[in-house]
Amino acid sequence: MTFLRRISTRRLLSICALALVIVVGGTAVALATTGGGPKPPAKPLANAVHDALEAPTVPGISADIHFTNNLVDASSLEGKDPILAGAGGRLWASPAEGGKLRLELQAEGGGNDSQVLVEGHHFEIYDGSSETVYEGTLPEEEGGAAGAGEEEVPSVEGIQGEIERLGMRVDLSGAIPSDVAGQPTYTVKAAPSHDGGLLGRVELAWDAANGVPLRAAVYSSESSSPVLELEATGVSFEAVPASVFEVSPPAEANVVNLSAAGMKGPDGKSTEAVGEAAVKAAVDFPLAAPPSLAGLPQGEVRVIEFDGQTAALVTYGKGLGGIAVIESKSSPEGEAEAPIGGGALSLPKVAIGNVKGEELDTALGSVLRFSREGVDYVVLGSVPPVAVEAAARGL
Repeated sequence: MTFLRRISTRRLLSICALALVIVVGGTAVALATTGGGPKPPAKPLANAVHDALEAPTVPGISADIHFTNNLVDASSLEGKDPILAGAGGRLWASPAEGGKLRLELQAEGGGNDSQVLVEGHHFEIYDGSSETVYEGTLPEEEGGAAGAGEEEVPSVEGIQGEIERLGMRVDLSGAIPSDVAGQPTYTVKAAPSHDGGLLGRVELAWDAANGVPLRAAVYSSESSSPVLELEATGVSFEAVPASVFEVSPPAEANVVNLSAAGMKGPDGKSTEAVGEAAVKAAVDFPLAAPPSLAGLPQGEVRVIEFDGQTAALVTYGKGLGGIAVIESKSSPEGEAEAPIGGGALSLPKVAIGNVKGEELDTALGSVLRFSREGVDYVVLGSVPPVAVEAAARGL
């Protein structure tokens, strides 16, 4: 867990925000501002989804976009960071060669531009403010290898069955006739039925004619304004030249690999340790895994690994309202490590027993990190700061 311990919170937030951009961009690669155009006729959600899946594939998409990021209070930010502060830019997408996506966010005043490039299952995030490239691999889709041919569009009845199953965990609005950028669209709103933490809802609107999503936004449970939103002021559904995706970060940029390697125990052998006893035997530091934390029952205890370091993940509660604790052996530098804010974020200090921790409060969750007796702890969840503080003090 060296990377997780040493990365600044500013960079960690950037990765989280851009991870959501990849998800939103990969699914909703054409986004647009709400307009005053005509609305499509009302129809059941299952029918609207079926018609979208049956629509012909567009040859490509180009868009002027604006990315809104309200994860962190602007007063905590220093400098102009297009990822954390939000920015305008461009987006391109093409279905060629397994799918390609490029997102460019442009910093105000020039310089420090950031790029997201997705080609198939590989992604690169270039953070211009730190001249760092974060690269990794997206998970494979279930149901077979990539390029195995197009799947048959499910029937309306089949889609309705899936909607009913999803409705057991998520409150769905149905297909709401709407308009985006003057185009008839259907909008669906989805909110967690329970254990949603600070996540309020997500919204997605897609073009009624070709099934392409035109707007995506994420809301917290405590605000009527979107926390994350990707929108475009102009969209073109035409083929995108391959040269658009031929971009490379500066040669001097630092490269960080975010792909997790196989899990290994202290003896260097592979391990899939699950359960408190097995994890205690697999790690080389004293494990803290109380049966309950902050009033939440213990869920799962398992070994995880990142950047070649063995760590433990202990979860408490269920759903998005739960809390996760990541424990790993402290680096030799110990307390001499740079603050997780990296000097770029103003983070409050929190007393955890006789040690000090740093806390990050965002609109969708909280993260608290501290070190004690040779062990680093990261406590996080889609919960208010008081909840992660209570959990940290219970370790």
